[in-house]
Amino acid sequence: MAVLMDGKALARKITDELRNELVSSGLRPGLAVILVGENPASAVYVRMKEKACEKLGFFSSGFRLPHDVSEDELAKLILRLNNDPDIHGILLQLPMPGHLDEKRMLSLILPEKDVDGFHPVNVGRMMVGDECFVPCTPRGIMKLLDEYDVQLKGKRAVVLGRSNIVGKPTAMLLLQRHATVTICHSRTKNLADVCREADVVIAAVGRPYFVDKSFVKPGAVVVDVGVNRVDDVEKAIELFGESSLKATKVAEKGYALCGDVNFEAVEKVASLLTPVPGGVGPLTIAMLMQNTFDSAKRFARES
Repeated sequence: MAVLMDGKALARKITDELRNELVSSGLRPGLAVILVGENPASAVYVRMKEKACEKLGFFSSGFRLPHDVSEDELAKLILRLNNDPDIHGILLQLPMPGHLDEKRMLSLILPEKDVDGFHPVNVGRMMVGDECFVPCTPRGIMKLLDEYDVQLKGKRAVVLGRSNIVGKPTAMLLLQRHATVTICHSRTKNLADVCREADVVIAAVGRPYFVDKSFVKPGAVVVDVGVNRVDDVEKAIELFGESSLKATKVAEKGYALCGDVNFEAVEKVASLLTPVPGGVGPLTIAMLMQNTFDSAKRFARES
């Protein structure tokens, strides 16, 4: 049976260390969060980020913009925040409504305040191994692997998913640790066979239960990045088991959360496995706080 990788406990450890460093530094990091439209999942994520700021004593400034906001209006807000000395990090919550040019809006954020690590300058710096803001979820994944002493040098790693937010940057970070990395996607042939060769599997495809035990060789490390909402809780329990859905905790809400990994099946063959919820998710928030604090320290040094 796999050992569970407790992301929630690691996130608490990181934020406790961050809180102590904040006290000694005398800094008050500032984070601006911009949410466009009424996407329910995005609204939940934004509230979690603002709550984390409040707990740590960060200065948090939230901006809720209507779904039909123009690019010019959004651009003006971003440029104003770029020039605000109290703001050290700017987060533009994705996805945005289709009429907005996502790449253009992200590129308007100063690279020095791009705490999500999505600006082309930070992406390029990461590609060549220079100091930069690393996207929060990939950075959290690497922290989790380090916490459980997962050796990457010379190992084979498969990343399921090629998004700019998780898949590609995670693959680059693994490569920097001297792993041999394969990125798989919807057009990869013999997908389960490819994954079964890996010592480390990172699942980030956004499809419930997609990774089953046929994808995992005995003893592999499996990191489940997916967070999927399942509305037919009873049917999901029947198919995949109660523990894989954490259904006892959320069934009263009428839905359950699960990852991209069929937890109950993969738990029997993996050596280490992340739960959903409680795995990578809490670390994404912790790394956002860390990136924002790092930015505040940099601005303090330069001023």
